[in-house]
This record gives sequence, structure tokens and C-alpha cells, in this order.
Amino acid sequence: MLQVFKKIVKILATQVQYICANRSDGSGIKEGRSHLETFKFNHYTVLMATENNKLKVLIPIMATFFTMGFVDMVGTATNYVKADFALSDTMSNFLPSMVFFWFFLLSVPTSLLMNRIGKKKTVLLSVIVTAIALVIPLFKYSYPLMLVSFCFLGIGNTLMQVSLNPLLGCVVSGDNLASSLTFGQFVKAIASFIAPILASWFAVKYNNWMILYWVFLAMAVLTAVLFAFDKIEENQPETEKTSTILDCLKLLGDPVVILLFLGIICHVGVDVGVNTCAPKIMMERIGVPLADAALATSVYFMFRTVGCLTGSLILAKWETRKFFLLSAVLMLLSMILFFVCKSRIGIYVAVALVGYGNSNVFSMIMAKALQFKPESQNEVSGLLIMGLIGGTIFPLLMGILSDALGSQVGSLIVISTGVAYLLYLSFKYLSKKI
Repeated sequence: MLQVFKKIVKILATQVQYICANRSDGSGIKEGRSHLETFKFNHYTVLMATENNKLKVLIPIMATFFTMGFVDMVGTATNYVKADFALSDTMSNFLPSMVFFWFFLLSVPTSLLMNRIGKKKTVLLSVIVTAIALVIPLFKYSYPLMLVSFCFLGIGNTLMQVSLNPLLGCVVSGDNLASSLTFGQFVKAIASFIAPILASWFAVKYNNWMILYWVFLAMAVLTAVLFAFDKIEENQPETEKTSTILDCLKLLGDPVVILLFLGIICHVGVDVGVNTCAPKIMMERIGVPLADAALATSVYFMFRTVGCLTGSLILAKWETRKFFLLSAVLMLLSMILFFVCKSRIGIYVAVALVGYGNSNVFSMIMAKALQFKPESQNEVSGLLIMGLIGGTIFPLLMGILSDALGSQVGSLIVISTGVAYLLYLSFKYLSKKI
């Protein structure tokens, strides 16, 4: 942001000097230099004031990115709910399915709502819905109410995912937008990382993992208050045609788009699948309690966070096609380790590999899709967000197959299918067939 503003100042200063230097009476040169010196002297003060204002606006937005990360506690919560109510894998895996199902139904309608009430109000609504999701099980902790809570969590996160990124675009733009979005994902990953750690600590220290809901509820309320008083100047609504569900679905007729859409489904399926089953694998093979096994989820999110931070640096130097292949190979190695390892360290290495490998897949697929269909970016974006339905499909299949085999090997088979498709997609990408 600072460098962009300095460039703008330099251009304006050059224009002042040029205009004044070409005045017919010749006095423009001296006068222009005087204006230029005054402008250079004062622009740093203006810059500081501008940056301070932007910081005040960005703090509530980044707090909302943190709130967005609450959705990733579904894996941890699912394992505790399964243990508390003695559920089968099929029944317990309905919980994450209730979250990601709403991405398929509400992503495009949310864009229509955003056009009517604005980005800021849509984001604020998403935080309020998320807070409601956290309140519900605090009244009564039961499996049906947890299903309702997860539904509200999915609705709130869908509203947030669709509206928060465009809202950030009203504050920053150009090259700084990509870096700001990356930083927002890093902030989101912090919530994802600490959720299983806090849940385990509360379970061991106070014998009540649900205290995590109180902590996140306090954060959601604080975010809503900050956001309600945040002064964000939104861009004027565009007059172009609004995307519809039919517009999005028509794009599936394109061979490249359908390949990328399936890639998003597999990416999210692998993400939610590992998040959910890694602790179960720890308990099944090592015999550790859930509070200890839940740390596997933190390992996953830790390496996914590292992947987000380092991935942007690597992609700046390396071709996306090659990095996509490397990411898929790391996930393949992870699946091999998951099938053969029976030690804590081996399982942690497998979790770390898939966490790092899967960390940048969404951004690479999204970038490719938007570049492939620049004239239909709204429709493509809505369609790929609908691909988050993978977070519903994979857990359901994992639960059914795990119950049928009586082992988490069933879950690994489903996840490995998603990894195999991403490896296939990476070869198509590398050969420039997409």
C-alpha cells in the first residue's frame, strides 16, 4: 500500500512540474518547483494519515477473517460430539456435511443479496449468524441441536466467504489486494490452528471442551461491534447483469471448467476429510485419548498456515503448473504414509505433508479458472464456491465406508480418491491441456 501511494504521488508531482514548466510566461518552472517541493514535503504527512485510516478500517475486516476460521473447528467438534453421544462414523460425519452443504445452495443467492444490501451489511449479517450458531448448543448440548448449530455455522460462513473478499477490495486494490487476501487467509488459519488446542486444553483442565464455544462467541460479538462502527466506503454497484444459478451451471458444459470445479470439490473434501479423520486414526492405531489425538488437527492447520505463507513466495518465483504438481505429489506421499504408518511421528508427518500440499490448491485453481474465463468471472467465482460442497460429500462417503470396513481405512480410501484426482489434474495442468 505504501509503495503504491508513493508511485501515485510521484506521478502527480511529475504532472505538476510538467504543466507548470510549459506555461507561456516562463514563470511556471520556478513556480512549479516551489509547488513540487511543498508537495514532497507534505505528502508523507498525508500518507501517514491515509495509512492510519486504512488501518482502522482493516482491523475489523481482519477480525472477521478470524471469525471465518471458526468453521474449521467442525473436525474437532465432530470428534467430541461422536464421543459424547456414542455415534457411528456415519452419524457423526453428518455434522461437517451440515456446514458445507450451504455453500452449494447459498453462494449465488448471497451475491444477489450483496447487490441489494451492500457488502458491509452482508458481512455483518454473516457475523451475527455465526454468533447465533455458537449460542445454540450453549443452551442445551444435544446431537440435534449440534446439527442445527452447524447449519447456522455453514450459512454464516457462506455469507462471509462470498462477501468479505470483495469488501476488502473496497479498501485495497491492485497488487496489494492479493497480499491482503493472503494475509486474511493467514489470520483465518490462526483460528483454525488454535481451535483444537483450546478444545483439548478445556477438556483436560475443566472436563468441558464446549468452553471453546464461549471463547469464539465472545470473539464473534466483539467482531460484530467493531464491524458495526467501521466506516468503509463501498464501491458503487455495477450495472452489469447479475449472475444466476443457471448462468453458473451452464459453465459446467465447458471441459476445462468442469475439471477445475471437480478439483475444488476434491480439494475441500481432502481438507475436511483429513481434519475429521486424523484424530480418529491416532486413537485407532495408537490408542491415545481424544484430547491428545485432537492435536493432529492442529498439526494439519499449522502446516497449512505455513503453506499459505511460503506458497505466495514460491509462486512468485516458480511456475504455477510445477508447484501444483509438487503439491499433489506431497499429498500422494501423505496418503501412502497414512496407510502404512502406525507410529505417532509417522502419522504427524503424513498430516504435515497433506496440510502443506493442500494449502495453495484452491488459490491456484481459482486463478486458473478466472484467467480461463475472464469474461465470466462472476459466474466462475460463484460456481467454484459452490464446489465447496465437497466438504459435505467426502465426510458422508468416509463415514459409510469406515462403518462398512470397521476401520478408518475406509476414510483414507475416500480421501485418496480426491488426492488421485488432484494428481491427475496437475498432470493436465503441466501438459497445458487446461
